Amino acid sequence: VWLRLRPELTSGSAPTLSRPKVSTGPKPQGSDCVKHLALVAVTWKVVLCWYPRKSWEQTETIVCSLPQVFRFPVAQVHLGRPKMRASQQDFENAVNQVKLLKKDPGNQVKLQLYALYKQATDGPCNVPKSGVFDPVNKAKWEAWNVLGSLPKETARQNYVDLVSSLSPSSEASSQEKSGADMKVQESKDIVVTSEDGITKIMFNRPSKKNAITSQMYQEIMLALKNASTDNSAITVFTGTGDYYCSGNDLTNFTRVTGGMEEVAKKGPLALREFVSTFIDFPKPLVAVVNGPAIGIPVVLLGLFDAVYASDKVSLLVQALVNPLSELNYRLTSVYLNAFLFFLYPNKATFHTPFTSLGQCPEACSSYTFPKIMGPAKAAEMLLFGKKLTAREACAQGLVTEVFPDNTFEKEIWTRLKEYAKLPPNSMRISKQLIRKNEKEKLHAVNAEECTTLKAMVLSEEYINAIKSFLSRKSKL
Repeated sequence: VWLRLRPELTSGSAPTLSRPKVSTGPKPQGSDCVKHLALVAVTWKVVLCWYPRKSWEQTETIVCSLPQVFRFPVAQVHLGRPKMRASQQDFENAVNQVKLLKKDPGNQVKLQLYALYKQATDGPCNVPKSGVFDPVNKAKWEAWNVLGSLPKETARQNYVDLVSSLSPSSEASSQEKSGADMKVQESKDIVVTSEDGITKIMFNRPSKKNAITSQMYQEIMLALKNASTDNSAITVFTGTGDYYCSGNDLTNFTRVTGGMEEVAKKGPLALREFVSTFIDFPKPLVAVVNGPAIGIPVVLLGLFDAVYASDKVSLLVQALVNPLSELNYRLTSVYLNAFLFFLYPNKATFHTPFTSLGQCPEACSSYTFPKIMGPAKAAEMLLFGKKLTAREACAQGLVTEVFPDNTFEKEIWTRLKEYAKLPPNSMRISKQLIRKNEKEKLHAVNAEECTTLKAMVLSEEYINAIKSFLSRKSKL
């Protein structure tokens, strides 16, 4: 059984031992016997090279745990790096690295390695399923088949990432990662913490309503990259102060040297890379919306797995007018909402003013929003810039659940800590199965939106809209 598992788990090209053919002719004599003995010796030496003694001693353990492999075939869930794809050389190096592993990774990981190797080299599963009397090959077939139409390039990247997670990091890579972590921790505008199985990424620029600068974009991508490989089970975004995030700091555009041509060149490329990081993120991604959200943090919610928001105003109205008649209820609700807006102006709202700024939808929202809330409601938000309250966003499917403001922090973090106790590998696999058919489409939409935005940035309409916005802001 070990001989049948081992070759595909290394390079896929290990020598195959087959039953020698029985010859009906005369027995070899003299020099023929010497040739046959030499062939046997060479074959045995190759076998010893491919299967070291330590591996042979583990055979009993592997065979004893085969029923577990048969019952629980595991699909690969470690998603690729967001910034670049693994080259063929990286893949071959990873294949060789598997041979050097000192510790047996276990049958589940071996199945993942086998499935990803086959997907990266042969493509989607194209062999018949083995029968119940061949549990090893049946488990291997199921692990490979569950990857579906995963592209070869993605499978190759996932194989490289999985091997990297199994291999002890070199001193250089450890230092590099340590430096990267320090860079995130030292940032004042993006605060990253990890506790109780939760990595929390917090917008921390309350004096500017948590508006995102160019540097913050880089820090968020770095934080997500680190979170994808740390020990946490889920990753949560939230904001400090009254706002969740007010979108782009539009002074980003005025600080770029080289004029609007440079903005049109660099901006869409940076945006595409930024959004791709969210598309490729392997763990459950949660947004805890503590206040108003404007622009890109709103449209990014279509790529999150759960969105929770507070709504202090609607709950107050409900409590105050509940005893009144239906007619008085409606009239009083209008006046109280208007009055309470001045008392609590920073309730959780969702606003996408792209059209007023001469821009187009971004972060895949031209695809995700119509799919989530329907074409008509999506158009009202993306084309006309309608602002939604938390409860309206929840009714339309953009928000998972709304909590009263006075218990929001306590309730949501208690719940998220419970979620973080769930089996992390199972959550990864489930997310991959949910998202795998959408991933390629999302990357295509992201590319198209960024290409469109690049053309719009140089238009007179866009330039006038930005100037008008900055002019209004300076008067305030």
